[in-house]
Amino acid sequence: MSISSTEPRVGKTLEGEGLRALVTGLRGFTGEYVARELRDAGYRVFGTATPGDAVAEPGVFAADLCDRAAVAAMVEEVQPDVVVHLAGIAFVGHGDAEQIYRVNVAGTRNLLEALASLRKRPSAVLLASSANIYGNASVPVIDEQVAPAPANDYAVSKLAMEYMARLWMDRLPIIVARPFNYTGVGQSENFLLPKIVSHFRRKAETIELGNLAIARDFSDVRMVAWSYRRLLAAAPAGQAFNICSGRSQSLAGVIDMMSEIAGYRIEVRVNPAFVRANDVLTLTGDNARLAGVAGAIPTRPLSETLRWMYEG
Repeated sequence: MSISSTEPRVGKTLEGEGLRALVTGLRGFTGEYVARELRDAGYRVFGTATPGDAVAEPGVFAADLCDRAAVAAMVEEVQPDVVVHLAGIAFVGHGDAEQIYRVNVAGTRNLLEALASLRKRPSAVLLASSANIYGNASVPVIDEQVAPAPANDYAVSKLAMEYMARLWMDRLPIIVARPFNYTGVGQSENFLLPKIVSHFRRKAETIELGNLAIARDFSDVRMVAWSYRRLLAAAPAGQAFNICSGRSQSLAGVIDMMSEIAGYRIEVRVNPAFVRANDVLTLTGDNARLAGVAGAIPTRPLSETLRWMYEG
């Protein structure tokens, strides 16, 4: 169930009643939670899946974002009232830099071009960027005014996407979301926390990790989905928002939490192959701007999210 399954009601009317929502990357990790959040709020949800996926679900389109004509045809058919653009390369360690830029920048441009061509344009278009654009910031807590300093191709592609999107802001009500790290049930083990939880679930004796000094502002994916829905409803066009808890947790602290949840200690070995040269050491976000628009943010303790993942 959505963490806000009863909150969308205003009087007797659901927030999204009668509205059509397009979620690109619908079948991805985040897309499933965003779709659930929007459906609970009354939206009729449409989405895209990766080409080649077996698409049997009504309203789901196998669309390659880099295929300009296919994207235009899909958007014309859906006629969305709101859009959440999640589709893209989301793994920082993805090895194909050319694909990262092609999908995250050119693919997003194809979507914006198609949306701007509609007779009735959406009331809100949310683009999922990333807090990775801030890089190794020199301030302890990062707000939206901190100058970008991307430290890897993924982050550069997301910042380029943001700059490209400015070309469309006179025609579309674009909102930029900059999520910090988040996790939950269903996230791939390519990502750090699911990898750690998986090792504890199978009672592994050892785990190989990278830089143990990193600290991240981890959130629960259900809070992220809530934030996206609230931003769609408020439609603060032309602004960027950090999506974060406002607290950071060290990797050592995560291991301690999981040891308590699982009831045993795991041996941690540092594998130099997992240490990226340009790794961002600390990311802690300021969510005041988000709270000012969305209201009180339903953050969860990281230990609660880890337990949900461990028991899920």
